[in-house]
Amino acid sequence: MLTILGFTMIATFLVLIMMKKMSPIAALVLIPALFCVFVGKGAKLGDYVIDGVTSLAPTAAMLMFAIVYFGVMIDVGLFDPIVRGILKFAKADPLRIVVGTAILAAIVSLDGDGSTTFMITVSAMYPLYKRLKMSLVVMTGVAAMANGVMNTLPWGGPTARAATALKLDASDIFVPMIPALAVGLAFVIALSYVLGRRERKRLGVLTLDAVLVEEPEQESETVLVGAGSGAKSTVGSGAGNSAAPTGGSGAEGTTDSGTDDDDDRMLKVLDPNRTTLRPKLYWFNALLTVTLLTSMIMEWLPIPVLFLLGAALALTVNFPHMPDQKARLGAHAENVLNVSGMVFAAAVFTGVLTGTGMVDHMARWLVDNIPDGMGPHMAFVTGLLSIPLTYFMSNDGFYFGVLPVLAEAGAAHGVSPLEIARASLIAQPLHMSSPLVPAVYVLVGMAKVEFGDHTKFVVKWAVLTSLTILGAGILFGII
Repeated sequence: MLTILGFTMIATFLVLIMMKKMSPIAALVLIPALFCVFVGKGAKLGDYVIDGVTSLAPTAAMLMFAIVYFGVMIDVGLFDPIVRGILKFAKADPLRIVVGTAILAAIVSLDGDGSTTFMITVSAMYPLYKRLKMSLVVMTGVAAMANGVMNTLPWGGPTARAATALKLDASDIFVPMIPALAVGLAFVIALSYVLGRRERKRLGVLTLDAVLVEEPEQESETVLVGAGSGAKSTVGSGAGNSAAPTGGSGAEGTTDSGTDDDDDRMLKVLDPNRTTLRPKLYWFNALLTVTLLTSMIMEWLPIPVLFLLGAALALTVNFPHMPDQKARLGAHAENVLNVSGMVFAAAVFTGVLTGTGMVDHMARWLVDNIPDGMGPHMAFVTGLLSIPLTYFMSNDGFYFGVLPVLAEAGAAHGVSPLEIARASLIAQPLHMSSPLVPAVYVLVGMAKVEFGDHTKFVVKWAVLTSLTILGAGILFGII
């Protein structure tokens, strides 16, 4: 019964947000609360929620102060050279912009933290996508998949969890997986090339000057580009309805929320005359950021503490006057509130899913229904199971709750725990878009993309990326 209710709860959540019948925050709170009552454990809802909030509170704190820190670094111009380098490469060509998004996200992902990757990538690429009226779900989808592949780095989380759960050495798991992961990253870049070609066909190529100088249009539009012909419906003032021809095929379901004050701020991210620039403090800010990321990778202090200290120091040094500090905090307050609110809402979902035992019953049901004849192929089975399980479960739940069971089943048929551990990593490109991953709310929030639109676009491509990594691992004899 719990198994059926667990799958039904997840399906209900996904359907409602993809059909835009509920906001993600409302769905993350109300649906699990309702199912908790169905399970007959409504009296324990408070305990489940408190447990979920307690477990995610450090993550929420980390995201809050990380947004402030990187927001300040963007304001003072630390990432301007990166943005201009991408601009120089992209040349206002949609194809190059999408490929540049994948490359930038992959490079920044070396720090091992999805939230910082998404903040830097969106801040750099959003102005171009906005000016050219490109599909914003292409940006979020490509960034999430590139980050997912790189999330398998030993300091990224999944590899360390797999090593801990199975009592293995992380390097023994990760190093042999490098060729398969390289194939996965190459696939993401190739996919970004294809998506970029579709965007180029739909929009054409502008000059870089036109992109940087053109004023944003005051409109709210929805760009829909399907397998057939593209279509654009505009709601609002109707300015510039014929700005871009539609046609061909490309990314589907982008919702553009229009240009508000925050849009204008982000569109002027390259303004060389903005008052927040601190060119004399550039190397201080660069050193501070490198030190922060190094400290995070080396685990000198907990990540929330590092970002708290970093944000306080960055504000104090770059904006010593109190009114200026309040202005910077106010400028980033919307992102902070949206992301932290989403994380605490997700705590209700995870708390009920775990507390009621639904997630355990779902995992056991899947493991118990593995055919006996698949025993010698448990590494392959693990890879396949990891795709849905890491999407519907947290990494902690999967690697510490399910992976040991799969490894035990594989050992009974002579399958090495190392092969099981490597196979368990292949689904990270999809996992990074899971509604249970806080970082994805940073991505869609800053890009002003509806979570449902992002989900509809990215799931099929992320699953294909995961299967590509699995296939390469089998081909190379790694899995």
